[in-house]
Amino acid sequence: MTFDLRSGHPELCRGVRITALALALAVLVSGTAAAQEWDEYKSLRDGFGINFPGQPKIADTTWTSQMNYTLPMRVYSAEKGAERYSITVVDYTGIEQQGLERAKNCPPGNANCRANAPAAIGPGYSHHDERGAIVYATFKLLQRDAKLDAMTWEWQDMVEGHLLQLVNTADQSRTYAWIGMHAHKLYIVEGTVPAGYPEPGLFQQSLVWIDKDGKGIRYQQIYSNSYHGMGVYPVPASTTP
Repeated sequence: MTFDLRSGHPELCRGVRITALALALAVLVSGTAAAQEWDEYKSLRDGFGINFPGQPKIADTTWTSQMNYTLPMRVYSAEKGAERYSITVVDYTGIEQQGLERAKNCPPGNANCRANAPAAIGPGYSHHDERGAIVYATFKLLQRDAKLDAMTWEWQDMVEGHLLQLVNTADQSRTYAWIGMHAHKLYIVEGTVPAGYPEPGLFQQSLVWIDKDGKGIRYQQIYSNSYHGMGVYPVPASTTP
């Protein structure tokens, strides 16, 4: 049996319109759900890959280091309902050059500030500043209005760092954070979920390291930026996952 929708059958026409509307809403909802699907995001310029719920927003700003150097900072962030995820990357590659410039105006008698200061300190305390970057970033997190629930040394994909669990005072939400350094860049990885939600620990655990071509880097030994990144020891051997 066939029906002519142009004929005088208002109930039939109304039913077809309702069905079409339901289908359109189903497509819209499924599209929104798809946008929230977890998928690996790769940043070639910042050398990492991580699972985000959808495409992250990217914001460029600056970071003030412990020794008051102004460094480039990039924040990648995404939300999934009430959950918030971000990875902050601070680029320390130019800090030695800034240290050389600062050394030109060192206070009289401050021998450690000079351009030819010992390698452990670096010109203008630049090496000292980079080696302390993980501790300083951890300190900044601990200054938040939150209760420290756990803190430990931990590596992500064989790169060492600090792992923190915080309970935020305002709403009792939980933040899981990992802070580490790789190839002169500081990484602050945070996942925050409302009280009662499953722990967001899988976010930082999805972190991987990639080269300029997007190929994965998997070290065979623990990597430390203070020793391997800064040239004290050779970088550990690595394989491509």
